[in-house]
Amino acid sequence: MTDIKVTINGQEVSVPAGTTILQAAKQLGVKIPTLCYHEDLCTSGSCRVCVIEVEGARTLQASCAYPITAPIVVHTNTPKVRNARANILQLLLSEHQGDCYTCKKNMNCELQTLAGSHGIDTFKFGHVSWENKDDEGNKKEPCFGESNAPIQFEREKCILCERCVRSCTQFQNIGVLGKCGRSNETHISTFKDLPLDEVNCINCGQCVNRCPTGALTERDDTDAVWSALEDPTKHVVIQTAPAPRAGIGECFGLTPGIPLTFQMNTAIRQLGFDKVFDTNFTADLTILEEGTELIIRLYKALVGKDASAKVPQFTSCSPGWIKYIEHFYPEMLGYLSSAKSPQQMFGAVIKTYYAKKFGIDPANIVSVALMPCTAKKFECDRPEMCDSGFKDVDYGLTTRELAKMIKESGMDLPKLPKSDFDDPFGSATGSGVIFAATGGVMEAAIRTVYELVTGKKIESIFEKANIIPIRGFEGVRYAELPITEVGAVPQIIAHLVPNWDWLEGATLKVAIAHGTANAKKVLDDIKAGGKFSECHFIEFMACPGGCLGGGGQPIPTSLEIRKQRARAIYDEDMAYAVRKSHENPAVLELYKEFLTDGPCGHKSHDLLHTSYTARGKYIR
Repeated sequence: MTDIKVTINGQEVSVPAGTTILQAAKQLGVKIPTLCYHEDLCTSGSCRVCVIEVEGARTLQASCAYPITAPIVVHTNTPKVRNARANILQLLLSEHQGDCYTCKKNMNCELQTLAGSHGIDTFKFGHVSWENKDDEGNKKEPCFGESNAPIQFEREKCILCERCVRSCTQFQNIGVLGKCGRSNETHISTFKDLPLDEVNCINCGQCVNRCPTGALTERDDTDAVWSALEDPTKHVVIQTAPAPRAGIGECFGLTPGIPLTFQMNTAIRQLGFDKVFDTNFTADLTILEEGTELIIRLYKALVGKDASAKVPQFTSCSPGWIKYIEHFYPEMLGYLSSAKSPQQMFGAVIKTYYAKKFGIDPANIVSVALMPCTAKKFECDRPEMCDSGFKDVDYGLTTRELAKMIKESGMDLPKLPKSDFDDPFGSATGSGVIFAATGGVMEAAIRTVYELVTGKKIESIFEKANIIPIRGFEGVRYAELPITEVGAVPQIIAHLVPNWDWLEGATLKVAIAHGTANAKKVLDDIKAGGKFSECHFIEFMACPGGCLGGGGQPIPTSLEIRKQRARAIYDEDMAYAVRKSHENPAVLELYKEFLTDGPCGHKSHDLLHTSYTARGKYIR
């Protein structure tokens, strides 16, 4: 099909048939304001902020929803267009309640930005003041966000753009949010207005990342963390995941993809934390535990013909994914690795090994986790996460929350000097870093398992240990790795398998899925006995792009932004001297001093794994 010529504000461009006017305008560098539109989501066309004039058309058209099928002439900035947009924004503001200065999205609110850019400084159609009371002075009925759930909702700030609904229903295939009511009673809600922690919400936070106002936000735990920092009786430590360091610079005006790993360490110390640890340490620990578990399962299934050894093994480090399978595929829980996430492993290690090593009463340790994820707040609050004898992780902070704390302290993060992580967990590897990107857990696992089984370096088949076939942003990816020869069983797992002869000549089959809509495709395929049922190991991440696209990351997000964050992650991987989890000296020291019966031993199982009960439910 030939391209079609379009003239926009006097400029010509040729575009394929079906291209929208908004897309064509972007090619010319012509900016058309949008509100309900989002690059990640299907077109809605509901807000009409993007209206333009098409010569010959009777009315203004929504540029995001107008497919070009014939040559047209478009005007994006006529008086008629400007007045229409201003009136639409005024109507939205007339029902948008609350004070901008006290809103969590102040200075990062798309409605606020559009109002400013359109010269709106008065309320043409009036403005309602916000009080949580009805006309008779009675307290309003709580809406679905009014609970202690990780995701909070303020209905008064909702502008009915439906981005959250499309994120939940179409982007993630969850469907707990919907548009309810009619006319002026229309509102966004859950089933029967139940709180999010009483419906099948997986706390992924993708709705938060796409909300243009302050209607949807994460639960703010910064006050609790400040209180701990100000308490002289508390020893406050923090672990920092790899994804926040690749994104936090965006909160300080930097373009996506500029990591501030070591400047962030300095800022955290200046906030008052006693120790700054790297979650990459327990990412490496996860690979040893999860990889060993995979070997045990394969040995039982292939050699012992044990039907209880569920294969493929599913990764278990994404709490949104865990909640998804618990809600929607509980019959498949047996395929999950029993290994906890790196966050929860670290929490257990800090309040046992670390506390004992440094003579600190674990009751006085406050363990904080910096994560890119709103679901991590839910994970650390799960009542069963107390294998240390205490709550393993006390608080989960999102990237946005840490940025807020740094700004409150008057620090300009990009200009701070660099400093390293603290011992005894200071050393990490490139394999731990790439946990942040979709496919990263799988790549880290293959680097280790291949070398343990064959005795050969992974560089012998993948240049610089970069396993390119499993990288990328396709929703579902599949790869095969032939094992043509085997070596001796390493000492660290020699008590678990006698030899590798049973793997010689085998082909390791793996898959990666990110975003729960893609997870559904893989799970349904396995249930139908399809291609993915023949896999040995599958990585699942709840969020598109993996952790670097998590619900707690800087706003906005898009595919291009996620790709830039991924580039930063892979660049950091290449900068490490050690890039394989099984070569991390601090992890090996932990096994030597503390987890003395090795990976998947009794002690590590007690602290670092969950239990699968006969009732078919994980105790996580």
